[in-house]
Amino acid sequence: MAELEAQIHAAKAFLLQTSSDSKSNLYDHLSECLSRILDERPKNVLDIFEQVSESVKKDRIQPKSDTLQDQDGPSERVNVCNKQKVLFQKSDKGDEGDEEEVTIPFPNLMDIAKQFEQGGIGLRKEEMYRIFLALKQLSQGHEPKLASVKFWGKMFGTEADYIIAEAEFPEGEGEEPEEEGNAPEGDVPNPDDAGEQGSEEEKDEPPKSQWKPPPVIPKEEPKTGANKKTYFVCNQPGDPWVKLPHVTPAQICHARQIRKFCTGKLDAPVVSYPPFPGKEENYLRAQIARITATTHISPTGYFQFEEAEEEDGEGGAPGVIEVNPEFEITKITDLLELSNWAHHTTYILPQGRTTWYNPVQKAEDEFEDGEEGDDEKEQPEELEPETGPQLLTSVAEDAKVDNLPPWSTRLTSAIVPQYALAAISSNLWPGAHAIAYGKKFENLYIGWGLKYSSTPFNPSLPPPIQEEFPTGADITEATDPTVEQEAAVKAAQEEAEATQAEEEEPEEEED
Repeated sequence: MAELEAQIHAAKAFLLQTSSDSKSNLYDHLSECLSRILDERPKNVLDIFEQVSESVKKDRIQPKSDTLQDQDGPSERVNVCNKQKVLFQKSDKGDEGDEEEVTIPFPNLMDIAKQFEQGGIGLRKEEMYRIFLALKQLSQGHEPKLASVKFWGKMFGTEADYIIAEAEFPEGEGEEPEEEGNAPEGDVPNPDDAGEQGSEEEKDEPPKSQWKPPPVIPKEEPKTGANKKTYFVCNQPGDPWVKLPHVTPAQICHARQIRKFCTGKLDAPVVSYPPFPGKEENYLRAQIARITATTHISPTGYFQFEEAEEEDGEGGAPGVIEVNPEFEITKITDLLELSNWAHHTTYILPQGRTTWYNPVQKAEDEFEDGEEGDDEKEQPEELEPETGPQLLTSVAEDAKVDNLPPWSTRLTSAIVPQYALAAISSNLWPGAHAIAYGKKFENLYIGWGLKYSSTPFNPSLPPPIQEEFPTGADITEATDPTVEQEAAVKAAQEEAEATQAEEEEPEEEED
């Protein structure tokens, strides 16, 4: 009897051993299975015992109360799919729409992406195709019509990315001058109020500051200089395209002094020092202008100056270029030399313009219009015009980037160089690339919109504190005298007065 009980306890102990996977034991599992069978009393228990065992295991794993909650409305992926579904629908314009599609100069982005893919550059095919459809939507749906549309690149952001399209309007159409912001009403003086002030303000007028702000450098006109092209952006294919405003010289100059990531929101403020004059859309447009002016290159000889420009060409004025119909790449390996690549976009001067603007000329005009009798006014000093590299300058003349070449060239295939393409990447603006094949070339930018720097960024220091008043011999700061010094000076003054009084008394007696 004792041996039987020992065997029973040993068997129970064996059944109570916990499994390392399910963290349970066979004894409790069989107890739950038998309890459920006795409660439900199904037919053919032997045949469904495996199902009962599986049901008990599922109940043990799955919680009784489900913590998942139903989502209110469609998910974000569903919304994105609904936006992009429109891109895959054919427009209902009939035959007229087909004719318009033929006349619009719209490059085949998928063919360009295929060429960049050979050099390991670009985005996923699925994303590129959706961008291709979004560019088609922009070219067909924008009013007024666009003369050309191309994919400029993609700029990453902390919250969302920017897909950037470069467009041109036909001659004499599309571009209207942007309205300049008017001064606030509170800053405009009312002449009626000045008459009611009386003569008290005339007698007691506050001092007027002699400081004058530096002259404002005007922005370049549309279709010229840094504003030659128009740019549209969106966060992802299917979103509405937003036209970026034209860039000003002040925005380019401030963008050179700061280093900021884009957030993906065009109306976000740009918190920096020096303070940036605008929002993120203006900062994005300034970075596009800087990247375009520095990294848009082409094989030497693809462009040439117009004949009129060669005859009348001025040294400081940027020329007008045109495509050379006789251009042909003899050997693809020749493009591995930097001397065979050239800049075809105008250099941006330190002033923030492609053509130098003389602010002194305006100051001289104001000086001549002023009062002739005011001799205290000083004529403004003459400034030396700023100059930069001319159009079609070889990239081999670019400055080095921390002892590195400004560009890196390579063939897309070293195994079969006969069918390879020439690729070149910028070391100054990481993410800027160009390729050349046949009689064609393409430029593309995919990056964070920041310039390369080998050292940590240090923001500009604030200017020195301005002096409150001019220092000189007439205006000096002296220490206050002590009590003993004041007493000594007072005693000396009394002694001098007594001596002077004694000298005056005899003169009165003689009279």
